[in-house]
Formats: sequence, structure tokens, C-alpha cells
Amino acid sequence: MPILTGPRLMPRSGRPPRQLVVLLHGFGADGNDLIDLAQEWQPLLPDAAFVAPHAPEPCIQGFGRQWFSLTFRDPHERWRGVTKAAPTLEAFLDAELEAHGLGPHQLALVGFSQGCMMALHVALRRPAPVAAVVGLSGMLVLEEGRGPESLTPTAVPPILLVHGDQDEVIPVDALFLSAEALAAANVPAEWHLSAGIGHGIDDGALHHGGQFLAAGFARAKG
Repeated sequence: MPILTGPRLMPRSGRPPRQLVVLLHGFGADGNDLIDLAQEWQPLLPDAAFVAPHAPEPCIQGFGRQWFSLTFRDPHERWRGVTKAAPTLEAFLDAELEAHGLGPHQLALVGFSQGCMMALHVALRRPAPVAAVVGLSGMLVLEEGRGPESLTPTAVPPILLVHGDQDEVIPVDALFLSAEALAAANVPAEWHLSAGIGHGIDDGALHHGGQFLAAGFARAKG
């Protein structure tokens, strides 16, 4: 099983971490693409450690990394991909929590695009709920040919879905389809639309994402 590594930031407070935020990048990027989000959110989460692991595979595009291959020709590839990559990510999350002496409720996942697919897939199958999941410009992956009834989560974490209404890579309909599938599985999700934004992260996404993470950790602590 691949061992993931990537850039990280320790808590701004200088104290030992009381929370852990794992940032999962998209297709063709790497952990360096998302670690800057940590600097945006550190004022809200001064006791949080941030880590942005590089995905386990070289990207088929010839640059960056991928959680799984995407040809956009095989309707089953997303499901096979998240299922195959999940154990590697799970092992990474468990090792990070153990290294920092943290419990499952002190973990939050943030994923962009393909990283959002991974964050949602893994968070819904953890033994215990994480504090929060922020899914940016991505989607919930269901097994091809099966509906929301196929989703049987073992954990129900707080989820925020954020999407640009001009996204040309993963159309904004993915947000509504994901929210509906989650609701059908009794997993409520909040969502935010970024007006005029394509496949990216704007100030609104940063604001809502940061507030959602802080609220999730506060609830978990209480």
C-alpha cells in the first residue's frame, strides 16, 4: 500500500494540535496546490494542524498526481477509483491521528474536485463521524447503475458542498445531485453556490468553508 506524504503546517498557536484538517487535491495537482488554504483558515483554527497529502499515483496527463485514473470514457471508473484509493487514504488518516494523539472527532476533511470525491467517500465510511467535510467543486460518487439506496453510511458527518455555478469541468448539477443522494441516505448537507465561478475556489468558498470547519470542531468539542 502506498505511503502518502505532502506539505503540512503545524498550529499557528504554537501548541500541540487539537484538530487536524486534511486537504485532498484534485486530478493533475498535488498537495502543494491546496496547502495555502491552511494559511487562510489558520486565524479561525489556531490549534489545527493541516496536511495536504500527494495522491498515490502519477497523473495519466503526465503532470501532477491522481487519486485514481480518469479517462471520462468509462462510466464505472469513478466508483472503482474511489473504492481502490480509499484504503490508502484511510491508512494515512489513521496514522496522522495517531501521530498527533487525536481522536476521530478532531479530524476534518477538505477535498477539491477528485479530492472531494475521496473526502465524501471515505468520511461516510469511517467508523466514527469526522468533525466536518468540506467538498469543493466535486461530487458524491455512487456505484454506476445504482441509486442513493446503495449508499449505506457508517458515519454521518456534517457536510458542506461548495460549487461554482459556471463550473465547466464538473457541472454545478453535481452539487444538487449529491445533496439529494445524501439526503436520501439521511445525511443532511449544507451547500453554497459561488456565482460566476468556474472550477475553482473563490473568497466565498474560503469564507464558508472556514466557518463550517470552525463550527464543526466546536460542536465536536462540546
